Amino acid sequence: MNPDMKKRFIHAMISLLGKTAVLHQYEELVSYECDGYTIHKGLPSAVLFPANTEQVAAVVKYMAEHQIPFIPRGAGTGLSGGATALNGEVLISLVRMNKLIRVDYKNRRAVVQPGFVNLKLSTSISSEGYYYAPDPSSQSTCTIGGNVGENAGGAHCLKYGVTTNHVLGLEVVLASGEIVRFGGLPDTPGYDLVGFFTGSEGTMGIVTEITVRILKKPQGIKTVLALFEDVAEASQAVSDIIAAGIIPAALEMMDRIAIEGVESGNYPVGYPRDIGAVLIVEVDGIEAGLQDQIDLVLAVCQQYRIREVRQASSMQERASWWANRKTAFGAMGTISPDYLVQDGVIPRSTLPQVLARVDEISRKYGLRIANVFHAGDGNLHPLILFDSRIVGDTERAVRAGSEVLSVCAEVGGSITGEHGVGVEKMEDMRYIFTEEEIEAQLKVRDVLNPNQLCNPDKIFPKPSRCVEVKRYLASANEEHVLH
Repeated sequence: MNPDMKKRFIHAMISLLGKTAVLHQYEELVSYECDGYTIHKGLPSAVLFPANTEQVAAVVKYMAEHQIPFIPRGAGTGLSGGATALNGEVLISLVRMNKLIRVDYKNRRAVVQPGFVNLKLSTSISSEGYYYAPDPSSQSTCTIGGNVGENAGGAHCLKYGVTTNHVLGLEVVLASGEIVRFGGLPDTPGYDLVGFFTGSEGTMGIVTEITVRILKKPQGIKTVLALFEDVAEASQAVSDIIAAGIIPAALEMMDRIAIEGVESGNYPVGYPRDIGAVLIVEVDGIEAGLQDQIDLVLAVCQQYRIREVRQASSMQERASWWANRKTAFGAMGTISPDYLVQDGVIPRSTLPQVLARVDEISRKYGLRIANVFHAGDGNLHPLILFDSRIVGDTERAVRAGSEVLSVCAEVGGSITGEHGVGVEKMEDMRYIFTEEEIEAQLKVRDVLNPNQLCNPDKIFPKPSRCVEVKRYLASANEEHVLH
């Protein structure tokens, strides 16, 4: 955006939103140069703070008329660079659209604005005996709009599913500025446009209102902690617990390096630093029968070399275990100047062999890798520790992360379970999709975002040379036919 165009743009935005809702000075913008993925940074041309759907639509219509690219942004907790303005795009921040609009307990649903914080929904309805199931580690700060964009998961998604399983309806501002509604009714006929939009990482439009499913709190919750001497045995225990017919609400694991980090962080619980792995298993539901499930979990764990296995003696002890686990990412800062969070998915049965491959990658690049898992559903979070002050360390970390994702794809998994693709994993999309499949997805995206104004240059890799040639030949053939 040239200076004259920017001046006109800022003036127009202030007229639409008010002066306090428009940031455009360098010192104001630098805080928005990246999201939680800090390896790639870029300064936006401006940051806007609309207060309602109508303002979002007005802003987007102006952008469409003047061909100005833009990016929707939530709390900035994303971990794949999806909200980073790589080419001076305008950020449309939704944090001021932060209301709980209404709750319908009879039909178990709530309607929120996109800037409403995830955990705040559960706390708002807790007194009535309800909660919102998706629980990313950043749930105390991340927004539900951002969760929709990334299809966020969380520790309890093994039993309850990820965000898409809890979104019933959406209000969306398309890249043209048109306001549309998807879903909202039980078993809406036709295409599942809510599911289609959830996880699209802001490339299809801007979510301005979300109808979500809320759940009745379970009657009982019981939690087990097991300390394993060996991470491979802990991995096998994960498969054995599921094979025993138990579907835990959560099944989480951390390895030795991850334990070193969390025990150095703000919520230590006293794990031995030399332990191979810690496993947290939680079951919930009707009180009758829960202890039988716990006894079976204890029996499975005791088949392996364990230093200790015990059931939480109180809700306070359970809460301390979860606080320790949910701060694992941030706690890595206590043992490394920098870290890169990866997010691969694998079949549970391949966990031991994949961990062995991750260890090989760690040795190959000379970088420690801490492993934190939503182990029950095979969602890995390798944390690659590096020091950006050392020449070449950042590049090694990025290459190591890509190799980890290659391994996940090789065993029949995926390159992301909940963090999205953003800018970080665009080239890694080729591990799981052919050029033709990528091209088909681009065509779908272009239906709603034809001019690439809404979060451009994200998710999909640049077309390979062969695809560009095919496009050229198809275009030339079409022109020949027309003439």
